[in-house]
Amino acid sequence: MSETTATLRKTALNAAHRAHKAKMVDFGGWDMPVEYSGLVSEHMAVRTGVGLFDVSHMGDIQFRGPGSLAAIQRLCMNDASKLAVGQAHYSAMLQPDGTFVDDVVVHKLSDNDYLIVINAGTREKDIQWVRKQVGHMPGVHISDYSDHYTQLAIQGPKAAETLAKLTDADLSTIKNYWFTWGKMCGLYNVMIARTGYTGEDGFEIYIPSDEPTSARVWNEVLGAGAEFGIVPCGLGSRNTLRLESAMALYGHEISDTINVFEAGLGRYAKLDLAAKGDFVGRDALVAVEDAGGPKRKLVGLEMIERGIGRDGYSVCTVGGEKIGEITSGSPAPFLKKNIALAYVPAQYAGIDEVVAVEIRGQLVKAKVVPTPFYKKPKKSL
Repeated sequence: MSETTATLRKTALNAAHRAHKAKMVDFGGWDMPVEYSGLVSEHMAVRTGVGLFDVSHMGDIQFRGPGSLAAIQRLCMNDASKLAVGQAHYSAMLQPDGTFVDDVVVHKLSDNDYLIVINAGTREKDIQWVRKQVGHMPGVHISDYSDHYTQLAIQGPKAAETLAKLTDADLSTIKNYWFTWGKMCGLYNVMIARTGYTGEDGFEIYIPSDEPTSARVWNEVLGAGAEFGIVPCGLGSRNTLRLESAMALYGHEISDTINVFEAGLGRYAKLDLAAKGDFVGRDALVAVEDAGGPKRKLVGLEMIERGIGRDGYSVCTVGGEKIGEITSGSPAPFLKKNIALAYVPAQYAGIDEVVAVEIRGQLVKAKVVPTPFYKKPKKSL
């Protein structure tokens, strides 16, 4: 083992990944699997059957006490007062200028108890930000439980049938972006959430983070999904799946240099002061709105000439003037097209607008298309 590998953080499933012959990479300081059987086969398994991801590197911050809702409302742009117990929603923590600290999923455990799930690469920064912004507020106790859970994502049209073999919870009663508690793989009070980052139906389960328990549950899920062709999946297919579904990734589509309206996420920012109250970044977003909206926009691109637009490639006019940059781009395994997300000036953001991507010095044509590129079929358990 190299000195670099030795200093990387590891989830409780690190040995299991290596036993499955996963290709491991440094992901935000974590030793994580990028692929097992291959990116395309893992991607297709999730689109057509079921795949299993270790997402234990994600962070978990719990807010407890009568001041919890007030703290969440001050910290995040969506309106958590609308959540019912057992419901979750997408939101974000913002800088004062309306750009992103991180995007998060807020879960309401009870009236005085909330859990926010944060990204892996920003864990320490996020936790410091939370404590700085709302740690002084009365009636709220903030705990970092990131290392207390192993978080598994079971994703795909056969995810519910796979998990149904392992739990006493009625999964059919859990709507998208809701969660419940149930017995899972012999463990009591496991949190089972119907969320995900692949554009498919799927679940996340939160189990104790000790290595024996984590490995046992991992193997039991793989066993339960065997008849549906389940495969362990790495970060590579997680990325192509979320790209087909046009889901933002921190450091790519969202960052501390990109504001909420530019990213096309304004629908999650509740600016009504009387209804939602003030939150960090609100004034800046109101100013953007008052100025007529963002000057640049995130768009979906589909290559119409042969070539693959990759992260960081320049987007140009057909005449060659640079106007923007690709934030995420790759072949789309299920759609069998070359796609990308990119920021361009608002005047170039119209559907069917033809632009060019600079690929190794050549201008390759692409067109602006609606997003998400992929939408899952309606049916689910």
